[in-house]
Amino acid sequence: MNRFLWVVCLYFLCVIGGWSSQVNGEDDFMLLAGPLTEKDIRTSSSEEDVFDCSHPIPAGSKQYFKYLQTKGVTHFKVPLSWAKLLPMGLTSKPQEAVVRCYQTLLKQLLEEGLQPLVILHGSTVPDSLRSRYGGWESQRLLEMFQQYAEFALREFALSANSWVTFSDLGEVLPDGLAADDHSLLQNILQLNKKIHQFYHQNFPDKGRRLSFGLSAREVDRLSHLKALTNVDFLSVNLEYNCVSSKGFAQELRSLQWATSSESFKVEGGWLEGGKGETIWDHFGHEGQVFANHTADLACDSYNKVDIDAYLLRGLGVNTYQFSISWARIFPSGHRDSQSEKGALYYDNLINALIESGIQPVATLYHWDLPQALQDNGGWTNPSIVAAFKDYADFCYSRFGNRVKNWNTFSSPWVVSHAGYGTGEHAPGVKDYVTASYQVTHNILKSHAEAWHVYNDNYRKTQGGKVGIALNSDWAQPTDNNKPEDVAAADRYLQFMLGWFAHPIFIDGDYPATLKAQIEKKTNECSSSVPAVLPTFTAEEKARIKGTSDFFGLNHYTSRLVSSSVGGCNPGPEGVGDFQAKVDPSWPATASDWIYSMPTGLRSLLNYIKTEYLTKHSVPIYITGNGMPTEYSGDTLNDTSRIEYMRGYINEALKAIELDKVDLQRFTVQSLMDGFEGNQGYSERFGLHHVNFEDGYRPRTPKQSAYFFAQIIEQNGFVSRKQDHFEGLKILQPHRSTPLPPSEVPSASKAVWEKFTPQKKFDRQMYHYGHFPKDFSWGVSSSAYQIEGGWNEDGKGPSVWDTFTQKPGSGIPEDAIGNVACDSYNRLNEDLYMLQALEVKSYRFSLSWSRIFPNGRRASLNQKGVDYYNILIDGLLARNITPVVTVYHWDLPQALQDIGGWQNVAMIELFNDYCDFCFATFGDRVKFWMTMNDPQGLAWLGYGLGQIPPNIKEPGTAPYQVAHNLIKAHAKAYHTYDNKYRPSQKGIVSIALNADWVEPKNINIPRELVAADRAMQFHVGWFAHPIFKNGDYPEAMKAQVLVKSELQGLLQSRLPSFTEEEKNLIKGTADMFCVNHYSTRIVSHITGLLSPHSYQNDWDFTKEEEGGSPTTAIKNQRAVSWGLRRLLNWIKEEYGDPEIYITDNGVAITAKTTWDDTDRVFFYKTYINEALKAYELDGVRLKGYTATSLMDSFEWLNGYTVGFGFYHVDFSDPNRPRTPKFSAHFYFQVMKDNGFPIADDEKMLYGEFPKGFLWSSATASYQIEGGWRADGKGLSIWDKFAHTPLRVFDSDNGDIACDSYNKIDEDIAILKQLRVNHYRFSISWTRVLPDGTTNYINEAGFSYYDRLVNALLAANIQPHITLYHWDLPQALQNVGGWENDTIVERFRDYADVIFSRLGDRVKLWITINEPYNIAMIGHGYGVAAPGTLPYIVAHNLIKAHAEAWHLYNNKYRAKQNGKVSITINSDWSEPRNPYKQEDIDAARRVIQFYIGWFAHPIFNGDYSEMMKTIIRERSLAAGLTKSRLPEFTPEEIKRIKGTHDYFGFNHYTTVLAFPVEYGNLQHYDADRGAGTYVDRTWLDSGSGWLKVTPFGLRRILNFIKEEYGNPTIIITENGVSERGPIDLKDSHRSYFYKKYINQVLKAYQLDNVDVRGYTAWSLMDNLEWATGFAERFGLFYVNRSDPNVPRVAKESVSFYSTIINCNGFPDPATGPHDCLKPEPEGALKQTHLKVQGTSPRGLDLQTLL
Repeated sequence: MNRFLWVVCLYFLCVIGGWSSQVNGEDDFMLLAGPLTEKDIRTSSSEEDVFDCSHPIPAGSKQYFKYLQTKGVTHFKVPLSWAKLLPMGLTSKPQEAVVRCYQTLLKQLLEEGLQPLVILHGSTVPDSLRSRYGGWESQRLLEMFQQYAEFALREFALSANSWVTFSDLGEVLPDGLAADDHSLLQNILQLNKKIHQFYHQNFPDKGRRLSFGLSAREVDRLSHLKALTNVDFLSVNLEYNCVSSKGFAQELRSLQWATSSESFKVEGGWLEGGKGETIWDHFGHEGQVFANHTADLACDSYNKVDIDAYLLRGLGVNTYQFSISWARIFPSGHRDSQSEKGALYYDNLINALIESGIQPVATLYHWDLPQALQDNGGWTNPSIVAAFKDYADFCYSRFGNRVKNWNTFSSPWVVSHAGYGTGEHAPGVKDYVTASYQVTHNILKSHAEAWHVYNDNYRKTQGGKVGIALNSDWAQPTDNNKPEDVAAADRYLQFMLGWFAHPIFIDGDYPATLKAQIEKKTNECSSSVPAVLPTFTAEEKARIKGTSDFFGLNHYTSRLVSSSVGGCNPGPEGVGDFQAKVDPSWPATASDWIYSMPTGLRSLLNYIKTEYLTKHSVPIYITGNGMPTEYSGDTLNDTSRIEYMRGYINEALKAIELDKVDLQRFTVQSLMDGFEGNQGYSERFGLHHVNFEDGYRPRTPKQSAYFFAQIIEQNGFVSRKQDHFEGLKILQPHRSTPLPPSEVPSASKAVWEKFTPQKKFDRQMYHYGHFPKDFSWGVSSSAYQIEGGWNEDGKGPSVWDTFTQKPGSGIPEDAIGNVACDSYNRLNEDLYMLQALEVKSYRFSLSWSRIFPNGRRASLNQKGVDYYNILIDGLLARNITPVVTVYHWDLPQALQDIGGWQNVAMIELFNDYCDFCFATFGDRVKFWMTMNDPQGLAWLGYGLGQIPPNIKEPGTAPYQVAHNLIKAHAKAYHTYDNKYRPSQKGIVSIALNADWVEPKNINIPRELVAADRAMQFHVGWFAHPIFKNGDYPEAMKAQVLVKSELQGLLQSRLPSFTEEEKNLIKGTADMFCVNHYSTRIVSHITGLLSPHSYQNDWDFTKEEEGGSPTTAIKNQRAVSWGLRRLLNWIKEEYGDPEIYITDNGVAITAKTTWDDTDRVFFYKTYINEALKAYELDGVRLKGYTATSLMDSFEWLNGYTVGFGFYHVDFSDPNRPRTPKFSAHFYFQVMKDNGFPIADDEKMLYGEFPKGFLWSSATASYQIEGGWRADGKGLSIWDKFAHTPLRVFDSDNGDIACDSYNKIDEDIAILKQLRVNHYRFSISWTRVLPDGTTNYINEAGFSYYDRLVNALLAANIQPHITLYHWDLPQALQNVGGWENDTIVERFRDYADVIFSRLGDRVKLWITINEPYNIAMIGHGYGVAAPGTLPYIVAHNLIKAHAEAWHLYNNKYRAKQNGKVSITINSDWSEPRNPYKQEDIDAARRVIQFYIGWFAHPIFNGDYSEMMKTIIRERSLAAGLTKSRLPEFTPEEIKRIKGTHDYFGFNHYTTVLAFPVEYGNLQHYDADRGAGTYVDRTWLDSGSGWLKVTPFGLRRILNFIKEEYGNPTIIITENGVSERGPIDLKDSHRSYFYKKYINQVLKAYQLDNVDVRGYTAWSLMDNLEWATGFAERFGLFYVNRSDPNVPRVAKESVSFYSTIINCNGFPDPATGPHDCLKPEPEGALKQTHLKVQGTSPRGLDLQTLL
């Protein structure tokens, strides 16, 4: 049975053509999923109920249906709700909305390829009918049901062919199917017969079926129903695991193969999402674990759900058992502490499993008790029973709609024994006399209560199972002939297994042997009782008995047990009077507890069957079996584990087959290495090795993983025939119609004309959408690069074998491909990778010399053929389509010895080789490429001689070789077409390599011609003959002919095809297969005449596209936009063929192992360009193949670079393969079939609150000019800008925008913008020239006075920044912000401003962006490294606080204004979201950025993170104290709360990753993080500013959560441009649209208290050190005009419209009034309230 069936196998339908006397496994089966479930939102209940159309169809249902269809599901169960459809019971009064809902649901199913199976009755009778007629014994109720059934059939039968009247007769008939003459049964069956007749009379179409449902237990009573009714098929309700009752569909029985993990062993994230401390966290932090290991990070599975699911898919398991961390769900152990983030983690895990076709099995408790509960006694406290019951209830309600198998506890004996008895485990209690037994007592009661909660509240709706996983050794008597040893062995089992199993499975009480033994010891040891066994009340016994739906068994080892005298010693051996040991011959493991003795498992299973399951018959699940290996040595080649597994699995199968033990699941412990309790990481149980030294925690399959995958595939140890999968459905194309030759230049030059003029903004814009449903997603490799086995099993040498084994090949480190990835011997490992990746296709090449060692059929090597047969069959068994390249450069050396491709005989030899391959593999291979990159072979191999066969004849050989390659391809194509296509129905093409080229200057005609010529020489060389007219492109023929004539030759060096050859060649491809990697810039040159050379014939030169990222291969930049243009060119040039991208990938240096972010960005951008070509340009793109599956031998680069999704360690003989970050990214792209639009990108329509502050901003030095006017003093920026080489292009702010003289012009553009506020800053030196109050410059004050009044007259409110970086130089001369006297100077300055302007100004900012002052101004390369920024920041914070208190104490009462500080910050995301280290780095970036200043002001003092890190690093460097200054308690109190709102500047987002700086004492080293950007983020005119709207919403939410949801005013946000002036600044309009919409989302969806938005900036100005080169303005300032006029850009209209609409009106509601243009000169009245007749009396409460 396929591994995914558990997800959907709720029912099997046995379809029978007529009613027969028996049912057997030979009938056809429909695979049925469903029904749809959703939380009942009508009540406060959190139960999951069957969806009944009482509310809208759940979101994501179509995606779910689509997923089921891909997994082979054919039908979906749709139970109709009689009560919802006809609440009154009357067909004349249906609920129309419910009818429409069900119709829509049925339509969705059909659209996704699923057939509905409609259930007429499976729930409740309408209350009105139940109260009137009673139960089913009422004839009137039966009549009403018939009316309802006929109504439902009329409404829905056109959308559904399969119907069931009653889902389970057993539920309608409480007494079951007792006898034929049962009157109620007869009435029900007659009713079914009437409905059956009505259905077929009214809907006589073929293929329609109607029946009723039975449970599996009723199958043997079918004969009683034979003559009583009509049915078309039998609906049998089986167990969800698809195992039927005895005698029914026996071939369906398939063991559930599982692996497992436990929360505290793998999750890490010990403080993530509010998780509470567990006893294991506490235990580890107290140093009680081996080598002081902790579980803080463990395997980092908390961040690696996708990665763990990836491993599980690779294994092929159908079940995954994991445990839930109680403390992650309820941090304190109680529901009132519930963590939603914790629950979401398990939601994501469960969903990922289900999407991968893997059944989740959840363990509620696996040893990791919340420490808060342990502090109250833990499992010794009886109150824990109620706590556990409540925790279980939550888990069932939250996850039970998807989790159908629950273990309440796993290995509870270990908790009692090691946790509370010996104290070896957490919580470390050593009390085997009382505590250990009390713990068991409470665990048993907790288990029982959890079982009853499920049974009473959830079983009916969820249909799952609840049990317990008990651990037990097998106890073998030391001497079977000694009765006392036999009895001792039984006591051993009773004290271990029976302690828990006997109460649950037998009688609700402890085993008699246990009780008797303890009573005996109590009598013998009156002074020191070794055991105190609690007793159960009769009620408790009844409550415990039978509380398990299966017997879960954890088993690892066995013991030889003999009788002994235990005396009065506590513990099992002392109390039990037995002694346990191991046989020295049993293989040992890394654990002194586990010895391998497989036969013990079979014995134990039979013991359980006999001892516990004779009366309470439930299936057995092996819930844990495994062994540890050492953490050192050859950890990947774990042969001892393989032998252990082989032995134990074989014994389990014997128990099933020979002993008839009802064993239904086998779970291997564990999925991966983890934190093994008190042994830490010193013992490794995993099938996958985890590198705990690497922060990424990479997982690498061990040999045992591949072994287990093979066991699963075979369902045991006997190979079984796989279901045949024919691969992707491939429509048979017609042979391409020949096309006329290309012109010179070709008509395809239109591609350059269309795309080259694109703005960078348009070129970069990311596109969201999907590829077609049948899109072929693949991955590739080639034979020589991966197979190795160069001379194994008769393989002949290839030209690459010969080349690499000669010294001096030039390949780095003299690398060779003798072993490569060793795929020839590791086929299962490759299949594992492909299965995990879930590609639709795998492109690989055949090794010619492996099949024909000397290149000819007579040398056929059957073992080589066998290898490819196994590979192809393995692919098809995994539903992966083989895409085969017949020849990929590795020519048999024997053929090269006769001239290779320069010999025309190669045409027939290649055809014979292809003929054999088609004949041998073509029954299964439907997608062929004759050869790969023939251009590269011809030029590099025969022209430059860089690759084998290393022939250097550049003027003739490339053309000669290409000629033969083209004819060889064409002949092979015709061989397939004539001999094999009719029967095999495959497609054939050739894979051509194609870089894209751009003309250096499209406006110069000859450059465009040169670009066209480049495409014809590179691509057209082969494509033109094959896809057009059978001949070379005219541009190429003419060019080579002219060159040949100029060289004095009598004929062209380019060979000619005969007319017959042209006819043979043209049209010999069923699709266009293209390999693409990079783009070059081409310009025209006159090439050399000597030497004769293919390259000199070009008359063009190529250079790199300098604006794109480099890769690990020289001259191969990642130029993603070239792919879209190439695809369009192929479409235009070759008649719109179907196109498959057959190779596309990027090389990363081999030093980059698995954290390959750059490769992720490569695929993210390249695949998106392919999507644009498909969706926007209409390119018929059918498939995409990523290069490559794994790192391999990369030709001339050897092993120095890697293209793979899997890292291969070539230094290890096992060639271990480890998935990289990019593998998980590519899987997600394939799963999404493209790039669905993210929620972050979706527009939200709505309005901001009334009174929202709309503003634009400037700063004094950047716009005012007048640097020496009217007594203004010098600022630090005046001096800085007049210092050589400080400001770009020697710009300065002497004049800037001349705003000092242009108040009227500035007011005019503000009015045009429609803002209601204007943020500007005061120049400190304009009002206080030397920075002190010794002299006040009234002329300077006059400017600001006039500006404020002009703003108010225009109904625009001033928002003033006191300090925006332009410190008086006089103050800088005495230390500036380094000197703490600045605090008082700043206070005095603020006092003057408040007193002069505060009567009219109601919004104040003390300091703008203190981070930039401290870091940019003082942190980099200034004075004492490391300390200075912190001193400056310290003084900035205190200065702000003093200014705030000044206003608060002196001015607030009278002026009624608001004062705060503006803090700037980027948002930070982890570079790798799967990596806790990157997540932590992102948090540090935020705390060291926004938190540096916000934490003291809003929360009091620096954050603990900053204080701790800087202190520890300072002390580690030998300093006596922290470099971060400390605030006194008085200062903390004075600073905290000095804000009236949160002023916030934000522009962009960064990706963070950890960086270790050693002992460097610097802010960057303290932060310990580097930053990066995503290549898909749009650029701006500033290198540091990437357009990332989502980050604004996220950081607003961060401010809300971190600082108590303060009122926020966004005081800066904007985007820049560089280069030529363009008033059509669409990128700025886009920026504002997206960023402001994120603000709206934060306000409306997240309840962030955001009250205002300020666009930076009003006009282009001096952007500090970049001068006037970067322009942020809404208005362009023409500085070439002495009047510096302001000119509106397009974004002015856009932003003013947003302001006018106060947000984003929904276009679905029609044109909004705010979008209508107002008469010129009209000014919209703002909402600001003004008291009295003077604007000075602003009512600020309307704003804040």
